[in-house]
Amino acid sequence: MTKLASALVVAATVLVGCSSAAPAPPPAAPSGITPEAVTAAVGALDGIIDADLRTTGVPGAAVAVVYRGQVLYSKGFGVRQVGRPEPVDPDTVFQLASVSKAIAGTVVGAAADHGRVAWTDTVASRLPGWTLSDPWVGSHATIADMLAHRSGLPESIDTTDILEDLGFSEQDIFARQALLPLEPFRDSYSYTNFGLTSGGEAAARAAGTTWPDLAQQEIFGPLGMTSTSYRYADLATRPDRAALHKKGPDGAWVPTLTFDVDRQAPAGGASSSVNDLAKWMTMLLAGGKAGSTQVLGDDALNQIWGPQAVREPQQEVGGPFAFYGEGWNVDRDSSDRLVVNHSGAFSTGAATNVQLIPAEQLGIVTLTNGYPEGLPEAINKRFVDQVENGRQTVDWLGEYRKAFASLSAPVDPTDYTRPPAQVAPAQPAAAYVGTYRSDFWGDLVVNAGPDGSLSLTVGPERQTYPLPHYTGDTFFFTPRGESAFGDSGVVFAGSQLTVNAWNKETGLGVFRRV
Repeated sequence: MTKLASALVVAATVLVGCSSAAPAPPPAAPSGITPEAVTAAVGALDGIIDADLRTTGVPGAAVAVVYRGQVLYSKGFGVRQVGRPEPVDPDTVFQLASVSKAIAGTVVGAAADHGRVAWTDTVASRLPGWTLSDPWVGSHATIADMLAHRSGLPESIDTTDILEDLGFSEQDIFARQALLPLEPFRDSYSYTNFGLTSGGEAAARAAGTTWPDLAQQEIFGPLGMTSTSYRYADLATRPDRAALHKKGPDGAWVPTLTFDVDRQAPAGGASSSVNDLAKWMTMLLAGGKAGSTQVLGDDALNQIWGPQAVREPQQEVGGPFAFYGEGWNVDRDSSDRLVVNHSGAFSTGAATNVQLIPAEQLGIVTLTNGYPEGLPEAINKRFVDQVENGRQTVDWLGEYRKAFASLSAPVDPTDYTRPPAQVAPAQPAAAYVGTYRSDFWGDLVVNAGPDGSLSLTVGPERQTYPLPHYTGDTFFFTPRGESAFGDSGVVFAGSQLTVNAWNKETGLGVFRRV
């Protein structure tokens, strides 16, 4: 997800602000945040949330705050679905998008504590046939490597996420990861949904179960998170459920009622309510304990919140680093405290964020049901700013909206709705008709209608798209799905065809006629 993943990285960086490098989570320190400051900030939350919802127009949100083992705030705002009256409440279930990754880290950590899986288990030893384009890396990549995004796989929005949009199965996508070029193993960071999913599925296989069941056994069941699941089928049956929303051409919010993310469940398929997530945050901030039950031990917490990969390298001597743990952004704030967080975003209409300050036993989670433009990150940062400074020191919503603005920019920068001044004629339709093959994308079939208009069909679901002419041998189409950002050129050149939006970063979007 080049743009979406980059926006989430930017969100994490802005969320923390300037942070300094540190080799490990700090020991508990005397609190620099007073209960009085937290109480005052909680009292300001209603106004913060109401104002930001009015500014963005996002239909609904839910927010929870936990502090020193207590849930201080849990509240819903707005509606679950535009055009319907049902309000959001603290039990409303939202799709979490990539906050699923932070939960996944805790699931694997708990399973490791219980001896059901080891972070050092190789993925190949648990998923028969799984490998990468460098066989040595494919045989040595561990569950820890995959959850930390340090396997060397490229960002997935340019590659495997598009395969998901086209209808490929999880197993097909895993197999095609072996065709992707790799960055340096364990010496690079690249945000990849199906890479992390590979690690999660390997952990479940090691434990002798499925990923949704592993999460239920290790985290959701012990914590009483009865509205939380990694199965889309469970979400679909929840009566108190928020729809996704994105903006239509006229700027009005349009509900999107279905988005099944089961194929990348560990990376993006969780759904939950803020009441349930408050239980999860409370456990984490209590050193992994829920009452008298040790759900996660110190080793697991050090693993998931330790700096496993450099997310943002140091730009100057003495400058800040930004790290990634196991499913978590890991940073230090301006007071040199460990801050862990994660954002989630679906272009189909969800935005979420969780932030924890472990030394202060303080956490906040915000779930929203609108297209990502920085709302949950802004609410959470405004709350923390209020706690630390008693006021807003920055226009956080404005900053986050700028950071997320690039989400809507097309991958292919050409504006195909504006033909060039001199349009070169196309060849007869028969010159383009045929089957074109890519090892990565599979077969792409170009057909001509009775009027000579072209269309392309691609993927196991045989998705068909019109191919309007642009100029010469260049046509274009409008991809659909979570990873679709604007139109894409389709360029014919002799016996090959290039899909621009699938070729920009990796060069994979070249099909050869068969």
